[in-house]
This record gives sequence, structure tokens and C-alpha cells, in this order.
Amino acid sequence: MLNKVVLIGRLTKDPDLRYTAAGIPVCTFTLAVDRPKSEGKQKEADFIPIVTWRKVAETCGKYLVKGRLIAVCGRIQVRSYETQEGQRRYVTEVVGDEVKFLSWKQETEQEPDMTGFSPEPEQTRFDGEPDDLPF
Repeated sequence: MLNKVVLIGRLTKDPDLRYTAAGIPVCTFTLAVDRPKSEGKQKEADFIPIVTWRKVAETCGKYLVKGRLIAVCGRIQVRSYETQEGQRRYVTEVVGDEVKFLSWKQETEQEPDMTGFSPEPEQTRFDGEPDDLPF
């Protein structure tokens, strides 16, 4: 069985970094992902809830901001809970295992610590200008 998702989109607002009672970091945010444009239709997007944990969560909470373009690789999770009124609610979200920054950093921003953030951090770093890319 396979449950793998890869998304590219922009954050709709700043991420929300919190800690569980056990002190484990968890970061949530919503990603706006454009749908393929159909002939004669306006541009549409899906707004997908993302949750990250531990080191990835801390890095997302520290460096991500509204509007930033990112790629998320993870899995779809469906969970449920009961409201105070006794109604069952279902939540579908993506649990992000990897997050890569795709938009260029601002001059005033620090370079994020990518340790444990990506399986191959040395391949995700590019210090040149966009015009220097070979493609």
C-alpha cells in the first residue's frame, strides 16, 4: 500500500508552532495549491491543511511566512474527534515529512538550519542567482 503526497504551493498565513504536553514541537499551516487551469475558467486553488512534527516543525515555525512558496512531501491522514455537543468530526490533512523552501530568501533572512529537514540538504542549497540555473 502507498500513501505519498507531493505538493507545491504558498502559505496562506504564518504557520502556528505549538508544543504537545510532552514537549514535542508541532507546526500547522495551510498551503494554497493551484489547480490546473481549464479553458475559459478562472484560476482555482485548493487549500490544504499541513501538519509537521519535531525538527521539521521547529524549522517551519522559525522560517516560514505567509506567501512563501514551498514543496511538501508526506502522507494524507484522516482523523476524527468528538465535539462538546457529541458530534463526530473528521479532519483530512497532510502530514509533512519533508519541506523544501522554493522561493528565494530575502536579504535580511537567515539561512535555515536544514539538519534533519531534508534527506539531502546539500542538494537543496543554491547560493547563486536565478539566472545562473542551468535550466
